[in-house]
Amino acid sequence: MNSDEFYLRQLKSRLSEKRYLHSLNVAQEAMQLAKRFGADEKKAYTSGLIHDILKDEPQEWLLAYIKENLPDADPVLLSQSALWHSVAGALWLEKELGTDDPDILSAVRYHTSGRANMTLLEKVVFVADFISADRTYPGVEQMRQLARQSLDGAIEEGLNFTIGQLCRRRQPIYSDTVNAYNDAVFARRQTEETE
Repeated sequence: MNSDEFYLRQLKSRLSEKRYLHSLNVAQEAMQLAKRFGADEKKAYTSGLIHDILKDEPQEWLLAYIKENLPDADPVLLSQSALWHSVAGALWLEKELGTDDPDILSAVRYHTSGRANMTLLEKVVFVADFISADRTYPGVEQMRQLARQSLDGAIEEGLNFTIGQLCRRRQPIYSDTVNAYNDAVFARRQTEETE
């Protein structure tokens, strides 16, 4: 497994200063959420650090890399450029940098789309990306408060926003995203029923 120092050098050479700082912020937030909810703090930090490692690559390159390495990729995935950096990032980390921890690779892979039955680490990184210190979108403070109470609640809220945006733009919605949203809704309902 590569060290965080190795990954920091990779990030410095690949990302803009803004994206590099975002990566540091997500790593810190992921570590804090991991501590709060009982996930592996080291893996959370590393996953948060490298989650956007290919974010600044040209869209054409990302799409070509996915098609080359996932010849049977879902057509909806291929139509959603916002998802490409996470899918290509996980593939590239494994193939080019030798990252071999499946937990970290899946946290990178699903940090944008989510999926059904996300692991605790995947949830931590997904939410950390929404609420990192550099985020300033309207409603981010409410998301931060929600995330401190419930990862599933924050996932539901984040995906509600994302799916709503896609619907308003009449865009297809990747099945992993729909499944992640449904899981979060059912988790909330189950929690409400037990309270």
